[in-house]
Amino acid sequence: MLPVLLLSPTLLLALLSPALAGDVQFGGGCNPDHQKLQEGTFQFQTDCDAMTFCAANSTCAHRGCRQDEFPFGYSSTAKLPDRCPKGQFCPDEQDLCQPVLAVGSPCQFNRDDECEGPPNFKELADTTGFGLNKNGSVCLNNICMWANITVGDTCVVQNTAYTAYGPDGEFIDIVSRGNCRVGLYCDAQTTQCLQAKAVGATCDADKECLTYNCLASGVCGDRADVPREVGKWVYVVVGICIFGGMVGTLIGLYFVHRKDRDQEREKRMQYWREQNAFRQNIMQMQDTARNSIMDFTPGASPRSTLYGRDQMQTEDSQAPMLHPASKSSALRYYVSDDGSQIDDRSDEDLMMRRREPPVAHGERF
Repeated sequence: MLPVLLLSPTLLLALLSPALAGDVQFGGGCNPDHQKLQEGTFQFQTDCDAMTFCAANSTCAHRGCRQDEFPFGYSSTAKLPDRCPKGQFCPDEQDLCQPVLAVGSPCQFNRDDECEGPPNFKELADTTGFGLNKNGSVCLNNICMWANITVGDTCVVQNTAYTAYGPDGEFIDIVSRGNCRVGLYCDAQTTQCLQAKAVGATCDADKECLTYNCLASGVCGDRADVPREVGKWVYVVVGICIFGGMVGTLIGLYFVHRKDRDQEREKRMQYWREQNAFRQNIMQMQDTARNSIMDFTPGASPRSTLYGRDQMQTEDSQAPMLHPASKSSALRYYVSDDGSQIDDRSDEDLMMRRREPPVAHGERF
């Protein structure tokens, strides 16, 4: 079961708005009066989807222009509308390209690109990347003007409260803009252009810093997009730590595997000792059985056991000599590499067998 998420009303409105508005496709009905800027984000809203606009006949028609290089909402196979040429702009409705507006003309919210640039636009244009103006022109309070006000002169300021979201919930982020030249800011209290502050100076807002980054400590910090650089000693320490970690890992693995090898070696040694003791026991059994066979006929040599007793008592010279049934002795054994004698017969072969007396010469049939 999914946990219940507690969202603020503003966030719920932001999440549900795209589903409630902007879902009417081409040819569907729409109301031009529903076109507005979303509260908190100031995003343009309409009844039509991302590929259409609400025309004057209250139906969704295909858009006639686009503002972005890669507009949102189009499929990979859809044909994109053209971008407006120089000297024209594409409004929020994205219905048709229109010529740029002169100074003092009404413009849409924060659409600096809708305003015509001044003659010295190259000198006034913002090159910092902070979006302070567009070719030296700026749209403040929905009026086109030029960003050419110098230090000490009266300026126009626009403060906009945006709804932002962080780990602790939503908060208000106020963005202040003015028509001062680049490197200056319009003070909201005096409505005059003042010199922007360097890194380390005290500040109350981002616009007061040349880096446009006023830290929570109340001083101007570095640009937010500046890469962080570290000293060479940090690279040396990191390299040593990496090398030391590799060596430590190898040493640890060596000791772990050596312990395992010692345990396996001890198991093999124990197995060898058990097998050796078992072999010694078998050899003792063989010696005992051999001595018993040797002692079965007192005074007889080992070869005398190969003949029957009746033959040993006859004196008939014509009786043939009986050869042993086997050329080897009753117990066969060999000498191993370590000098021990090992019998290659099973325990059943060590048991004594009763030999039948040989048949006499005159009794053959």
